[in-house]
Amino acid sequence: MVVYLDHAATTPVRPEVIDAYAAAMATVGNPASIHGPGQQARRLLEEARERIAQTLGCDPIELVFTSGGTESINLALKGLYWHRQRDRRRTAVLAPAGEHHATLDTVEWLERHEAATAVWSPLDHLGAVSLERTAELYAEHGDDVAVATALWANNEVGTIQPAERLAALAAAAGVPFHLDAVSAYGHLPIDLAGLRAASGSTGAGGLVAISVSAHKIGGPVGVGALVVSRAAVVEPLQHGGGQQRGLRSGTQDVAAAIGFAVAAEATERERVAEQQRLLALRDRLTAGVRSAVPEAELTGDPVERLASNVHLVLPGTQGDSMLFLLDLAGVAVSTGSACQAGVPEPSHVLLAMGRSESDARAALRITLGRTTTEDDVDRFLQALPSAYAQASRAGSADRDTALGARP
Repeated sequence: MVVYLDHAATTPVRPEVIDAYAAAMATVGNPASIHGPGQQARRLLEEARERIAQTLGCDPIELVFTSGGTESINLALKGLYWHRQRDRRRTAVLAPAGEHHATLDTVEWLERHEAATAVWSPLDHLGAVSLERTAELYAEHGDDVAVATALWANNEVGTIQPAERLAALAAAAGVPFHLDAVSAYGHLPIDLAGLRAASGSTGAGGLVAISVSAHKIGGPVGVGALVVSRAAVVEPLQHGGGQQRGLRSGTQDVAAAIGFAVAAEATERERVAEQQRLLALRDRLTAGVRSAVPEAELTGDPVERLASNVHLVLPGTQGDSMLFLLDLAGVAVSTGSACQAGVPEPSHVLLAMGRSESDARAALRITLGRTTTEDDVDRFLQALPSAYAQASRAGSADRDTALGARP
């Protein structure tokens, strides 16, 4: 049996979600229709929206269903950027370095097609954003900042960012701020209303939107949400029937929403106890790595990090080689985000943290989840030394060949 340690990419669908999803698939009716079956579908849809909203500390009407985290981030950044052009031209998009590719690629698209200017706030060696520099960037760009965004928890190295303080900086500048909570959802308490109040966010300034995705918490793939404050105005990406406050037109997937709701409630109910369990497993894993491969370096913040995340640099190796060797040994891990189309490349997060390109190519991400056991951790630790030895030999051969090729 495969040991699955890539829960940050996607985590197994909960059995109760599968049951609820299958039962909901038998419901006939478009929730936008006014006849009886349509209204029954609408009732189930809105009940699911209410249940998810409770886990996010928001009003149900603020929760907009999407196809997942990537769409939610695109809708937030593009939609807020476009709206901010209505009274005057604003071009700056402010974000920390090392963001998820859903953010990086969206900002790059805005640069190419909308003449936006990307403004990147640096990360320190632990992957934490510089609050001091972020404040300076708001001051430097002033009213030219159209929108700001940040990962709540880094999807690669697991470092947790100071979300409330980042939101407070945006609020003080009067800039709408989006929080990518895809990796944080199910691991950290999320309360949009509470965060807005604590950070001094009012109206359309400060924290106005949060992105989440169902498949990260044991829900179905293909459904997520963008939580948008009532005070915020977001230009939609698509147009049609005007569903969901006009922010995301189209027939809504009732079964997916119900599956999402079941996963959200179960995850929130178990969250505190589960984080303690994962923390113990993570400590077991990191201690085992230090013993089995003393050369391995743990990256990210050692304290302010997700309990489920272990991110390593294994000097002298290629991360993709380690991944393949471990896969042959029956252990599934990752070199980073699963959203890079399967193309091996150096970790842009580690590069943003000041690591060398060789270190950035030697990264390995191990992420734990609801189905992870002590036996899974021990099987990974058993497979690691041999994989590391083979990958190190291959890395040395690559370097020797490269050196020999030089004139």
